[in-house]
Amino acid sequence: MSERPVLLPYADPAFLADPFPLYRELREEGPVRRVVAAGGLDVWLVTRYEDGLAALSDSRLSSDVRDASDPRLLAQLPGTERESMLSNMLRSDPPDHTRLRRLVSKAFTARRVAEMRPRIQAVTDSLLDAIAPAGRADLVADFALPLPVTVIGELLGVPADDRLDFQRWTDRMIMRGAEPPDPAVVNEAWQHMRAYVTGLIRDKRAAPGDDLLSGLITARDEEQRLSEDELIAMVFLLLAAGYITTVNLISGGIAMLLAHPGQLDLLRSEPELLGSAIEEFLRYDGPVSPGIARFAREDVEIAGTAVPRGATVLIGSALADRDPARFPDPDRLDITRQDNAHLAFGHGVHYCLGAPLARLEGHIAIGTALRRLPGLALAVEPDGIRWRPGGLRGPLSLPVTFDPGA
Repeated sequence: MSERPVLLPYADPAFLADPFPLYRELREEGPVRRVVAAGGLDVWLVTRYEDGLAALSDSRLSSDVRDASDPRLLAQLPGTERESMLSNMLRSDPPDHTRLRRLVSKAFTARRVAEMRPRIQAVTDSLLDAIAPAGRADLVADFALPLPVTVIGELLGVPADDRLDFQRWTDRMIMRGAEPPDPAVVNEAWQHMRAYVTGLIRDKRAAPGDDLLSGLITARDEEQRLSEDELIAMVFLLLAAGYITTVNLISGGIAMLLAHPGQLDLLRSEPELLGSAIEEFLRYDGPVSPGIARFAREDVEIAGTAVPRGATVLIGSALADRDPARFPDPDRLDITRQDNAHLAFGHGVHYCLGAPLARLEGHIAIGTALRRLPGLALAVEPDGIRWRPGGLRGPLSLPVTFDPGA
């Protein structure tokens, strides 16, 4: 394995549009490669499927950034609010993670998610009603973004007029690129978000509703309420995680179909393939790239590579999901693919709690768009699509045309 870390060139539009040739090179070079990732961080990238699967279940690899030796990771968080930012289930390990996840998991059971189908369909239809007469749209700003923002906002009980604010603050806090995020911008956005969430919690305490936030306020686990920091961090996590990756799944899935007209024609002719198509979108070009961060609690060996305590380990789900040792012909989009156990939603105790909801939203959104927007086509050349700069993968915009008035 080369000692010199490989730069992931997030400032290069060609890499953002198609990072997979470089990912393939890294995977072929070895199971663990040192790379310079988003924000200039030096990380140990796990490149292959079986090793990634094992790493995601390895208790020696922590989700708590406080186990990292690189001070820049903590420095990226608002200076006076680090404990609040870290008091969530995404950045905690058992037993805290187990307790926090149990408190919110009832909202994301298969039954509860299925009950949301009519409302998700209604929101989808309303958004398409608004754009259909024009014959053109940006399917990110006009469709893929407002749909999950509305769904998670309603689930948590966030007033409709406030949802654009929390979406804007979240984007400022988590956007990643070639350069480290501006701490002043992150801190200002967090202060706005914290003040808003604190006020929302106060209002829900005074007048509880039939929503997830009201339930979290009163939730008990062995007679212990969520602390105030945990409650604020939980709401922020659910607001952010509840829409960003779903935006990328919806817009990215449509972009993949438009780039593969044979697959689009097949799905139009056999809409029953939509379920397997969603899984293939997640595998082929999922909403998180290159992968999922963990931090070594101790010196650890991964796939024969010695990784030091405190190192940032990036389990490269985007690389693993195109590992030819696991997926035949992995660089081909195949919506009929079976045995598609991708890592797009993680694995183990941190497997994405919102995966059933994301799948349902993707299924409804993409299926309905294909029915309601005949003649759907890109309004720009494929290389004209702008992509998110790092960490989260999806189009920043998706200009399309279609037959108007459908």
